[in-house]
Amino acid sequence: MTDVDPNLDGPPWEEDAPDGDVVERDPDTDDMFGAPAAPDASEPAPEAVAAGKAPPKPVAGSDDGPAAHVDDGAAYTVLARKYRPRTFEDLIGQEAMVRTLTNAFSSGRIAHAFMLTGVRGVGKTTTARLLARALNNQSDAIDRPSLALSADGRHDAAIMAGQHMDVVEMDAASHTGIDGIRDIIESVRYAPVEARYKVYVLDEVHMLSNQAFNALLKTLEEPPPHAKFIFATTEIRKVPVTILSRCQRFDLRRVEPELLVGHLERIAGREGMAIEADALALIARAAEGSVRDGLSLLDQALVQGERGETVKTETVRDMLGLADRSQTIALFESIMAGRTPEALESFRTLYGYGADPVQVANDLLEHCHAASVAKMLGPNATRLPNDQAQKLAALGAAISAGTLARVWQMLLKALDEVRRAPSPADAVEMAIVRLAYAADLPGPEEALKALRDGDPTAGGAGGGGPRGGGGGGASAQLAARPAAAPALPDPQTFEATVALIGEKREISLQMDVQRYVKPVAFKPGAITYESAPGAPADLARRLASRLKEWTGRTWLIAANGQGGGETLIEGEKRGRAEERAAVEADPFVKAVLTTFPGAVLGEIRTLAPAVEMPAIPDEGETDED
Repeated sequence: MTDVDPNLDGPPWEEDAPDGDVVERDPDTDDMFGAPAAPDASEPAPEAVAAGKAPPKPVAGSDDGPAAHVDDGAAYTVLARKYRPRTFEDLIGQEAMVRTLTNAFSSGRIAHAFMLTGVRGVGKTTTARLLARALNNQSDAIDRPSLALSADGRHDAAIMAGQHMDVVEMDAASHTGIDGIRDIIESVRYAPVEARYKVYVLDEVHMLSNQAFNALLKTLEEPPPHAKFIFATTEIRKVPVTILSRCQRFDLRRVEPELLVGHLERIAGREGMAIEADALALIARAAEGSVRDGLSLLDQALVQGERGETVKTETVRDMLGLADRSQTIALFESIMAGRTPEALESFRTLYGYGADPVQVANDLLEHCHAASVAKMLGPNATRLPNDQAQKLAALGAAISAGTLARVWQMLLKALDEVRRAPSPADAVEMAIVRLAYAADLPGPEEALKALRDGDPTAGGAGGGGPRGGGGGGASAQLAARPAAAPALPDPQTFEATVALIGEKREISLQMDVQRYVKPVAFKPGAITYESAPGAPADLARRLASRLKEWTGRTWLIAANGQGGGETLIEGEKRGRAEERAAVEADPFVKAVLTTFPGAVLGEIRTLAPAVEMPAIPDEGETDED
């Protein structure tokens, strides 16, 4: 204790300090509350800098001083949140749902419960919040339930942030029991505090227990007029039908790749980044119709390039671990042609570049599907770039539907093996060997027909060794027959040569010959032609090599000819045009088109000749008569 009274006008720590010499803080000690350090006397005051009386302090990254890390304190917002739809017009690919809701709100026929279902990332939760805003739409211009949302709505900001007291959001995945539903049942009786409706949003509603669903039934069937329910789920089949029957259901569709690519391109432009179109197509393909997944992948891709530089397709492919689709199409062609060594080398090249074996197997499945669809509906049905669609369409045209179906089943089994195998790459190679071996094996119908007719069955394209398998009576008899050496093909015309290329399933070579070769002169063993613009530089070498392999003779292929005629594709187009012109000039067709204004001539088909059926004898006639 001291005999001197403490100074009551100041804090105790100032008692012993002389007047005017109070030390406020140690300049070498950081403030525990994060207060800025005292300004350095050697640095100009901010007021002097603003008045132009002192030079500004060097900024990080400028030419006036060394670069330093600049942290503006603002947290980065990922693209999936930054560009979350704010209005119903921002929802892409969900036009049918928006149209139905617009008509319902306009006519006042608003349901009391909505069920939103769809795959991940298509906008279920966002749509639920937009619906909550629409139900409580209140602004200077609108004071009724309406889908015409504006930025100055009274409740909009709180609802979109999930902080509105009358819009209750519950994650059913973490509240699966009956307690959460009991709280909803108790609170639904009370009127909303400030909004028009009290809205309950239950995400992943399929996770609720059976007891919770049963407790919700009565309230959901007869809710008070001020309550609305919005449910969202990715597993609609797990929701009881008793709940579904009390809701208005909306199935949010996967976003088509074309729409998603355009959406990603616009967002990349807003971010000031450029990315190649093929790279966006890869991202849209990997997103599988999910907008959120697409934006997350775009976020990852944009950091691969510097501002002002274009993000390359190769960079995105490496990021995704995908194989080049054109290379996997070439691999599929090699497999279907039975060229096992070439197919194995192609896969090992892809694997060396980092391609995932599971993804390669998935690509082969997609190519088989695309070839089958193109065979039935044409190249445009594949939704692939034109060059890839044309290749797969030509491949499908050269392979029977039965073979494609068999390859599909084998690839499905191979995909399961690749996923379970200790070494996925080895499993893919074994699948390639099986597929190439079976590429030319006859189907069940052809094998039965060969056995019935006594013809030797066709071997697989793998070649090079005896076939395994047990021998039955018929097969043993066939094996015992002396098999004559097959005669080598010897095409006598240019068209026969192209047909031979198709029989050998050299799809790429066949397309190149049909598209770029203008024949000048032909004789067995020699072809002279004029190249069409865009012809591959190695076309003559490839053609000569394959023809020598198939026919056993040396072919002289000269690409320096002039004055060639039409390519086969040009001749086919001209023939179709002449046929159409002849049909349009037919008097009967002209009369029909004149009689029915607006009618157009569609596809022209040549019908098979009618088959004359034998006369059916009368009941009274017999063979003896």
